[in-house]
Amino acid sequence: MLARQGTMVLYQGKVDFSYKGAGFRGRIVGNATGQEMQLMRCTGQGQVFLAENAAELHPIELQGDAICVSAENVLAFDESLHHEVRRIEGHGIPGGALFTMQFQGTGTVVVKTEGTPVVLPVTPTTFADSNAIVAWSAGAQVIISSQVRLRRSAYPGHSGETVNLQFRGAPGNFIVVQPYEV
Repeated sequence: MLARQGTMVLYQGKVDFSYKGAGFRGRIVGNATGQEMQLMRCTGQGQVFLAENAAELHPIELQGDAICVSAENVLAFDESLHHEVRRIEGHGIPGGALFTMQFQGTGTVVVKTEGTPVVLPVTPTTFADSNAIVAWSAGAQVIISSQVRLRRSAYPGHSGETVNLQFRGAPGNFIVVQPYEV
């Protein structure tokens, strides 16, 4: 498996840990999109226990399907899963796009959240704050909308602008939202 560097807190058995570089192209894409992950490869026989800042951990089993997850929320995943940065275009947001990691294949992705997340089915009226969304079915259509609030903000220099994501999709698509904004 591949895991975020520095998250191993205990292991039992014969397990080897090695640095997993992203390569030059991977570093450039990761830096430009904010989806870079510093990973370590864990191989061998045994048990590896991972943790980061007391976050809640949630394994998501993929059976040939795909899921989108913010790199910030990925703790570990099976190396056999295909993963890549996915661009979500939208008007009215800095840089004109948001980015996420897409995992596809058969295996497990371990996602971390601040607090207990809510998993909801996608409906035509499903919206989520881009700072609270953790993951969603890759088959769901994502539409970025920027809403400007005209009330005065409590924070000096804060425009009050928020970026929301609208999700649309077939039955079976879902989103995962944490009770915390990054």
